[in-house]
Amino acid sequence: MRKIKVLHTEWSDGWGGQEIRIINEMLAVQEQGVEVFLACKVNSKIKDQAINNGIKVFILPFRGNVDLKTMFSLIKIIKDYQIDIVNTHSGKDTWVGGIAAKLSGSKFIRTRHLSNLINSRRFNFINELADFVFTTGESVRTDMIEFNRIDPQKIISIPTGIDEEIFDPILFDSEAERNKLNVDNNVISIGILAVIRKFKRHDLFVEMAAELTTRHTNLKFFIAGDGPIRNEIEEKIKKMNLQESVFLLGHIDEAAKFLSSLDIFTLTSDSKEGVPQSVMQALLMNKKVVATNAGSTRDLYNDDNFSLVDTNNLAALVEATESFIKNKRNTELNTRSYIVDNFSKTCMTNKIMKVYRQILNVK
Repeated sequence: MRKIKVLHTEWSDGWGGQEIRIINEMLAVQEQGVEVFLACKVNSKIKDQAINNGIKVFILPFRGNVDLKTMFSLIKIIKDYQIDIVNTHSGKDTWVGGIAAKLSGSKFIRTRHLSNLINSRRFNFINELADFVFTTGESVRTDMIEFNRIDPQKIISIPTGIDEEIFDPILFDSEAERNKLNVDNNVISIGILAVIRKFKRHDLFVEMAAELTTRHTNLKFFIAGDGPIRNEIEEKIKKMNLQESVFLLGHIDEAAKFLSSLDIFTLTSDSKEGVPQSVMQALLMNKKVVATNAGSTRDLYNDDNFSLVDTNNLAALVEATESFIKNKRNTELNTRSYIVDNFSKTCMTNKIMKVYRQILNVK
């Protein structure tokens, strides 16, 4: 039997958790013998990542939901390359990609990454046309069943699988990584790893830092990542006179090294999260985590080393983080095992391959 061929489509031109998930998923199923392709816009950051990983890329306009030029181009690609499955990821590419798949006789998988509700009006029917729907968290799955009329038998939550062989604390010299950030042994390092977008609430992280530095003198806060509101956050740090306590690191290529330098990891999002990759990564690195209960973050909650607090609640963030500050040196910390057992790359890949075989009726 010939290889299963899967074409992924992505309208977004950014580089964050969603785009990282797409690349990692493609590479994971490629290891299982699946041939993968990507259709995206010319200026998209995912394009370069795909090319660097040897993935065939098609550049298309993706101008909107009814972009006929893109739709017919996709139909031609599907037929020329004998694509079995079209997997769409954002709103605009889901319309053109999903319809192209249906018109071409290919199977259509819709992956929903964000947790905000999809318009439930009847005219917004594209998700119902999918042969199967992947979500990146359980709350997203239940919402789509309730509000978007998705058949419960055709939707599954498949959180992004993190490679436990990369995010393994024994591989890193945490003291050396802390030294790079000028973090002494008596300093407690607290960090966030996220694209600097509104819903990630970096402003709340800075306000938390401001409050905690009035209570403790041995804290440093690190923001790893870049994004459209970086200048706003930089100005907020200056306005609150936190330049000696809060540091913007910009985009980082090796998340595991950054995480190894931290004592406490935080995520302050107020919405849109599936199961956040950064929280999974931090837990794999045996870090104490304080995260807001956004999207499907709750799926990761398992023990006392993970504190889950209400969204947009500064006081709760401060108190949860301070409780870990006071109990920093916990030598029995092991947040890793639950993530390895339930959210590893292997778990993700097995679930995806099972659906591929199911909808294509192959063994």
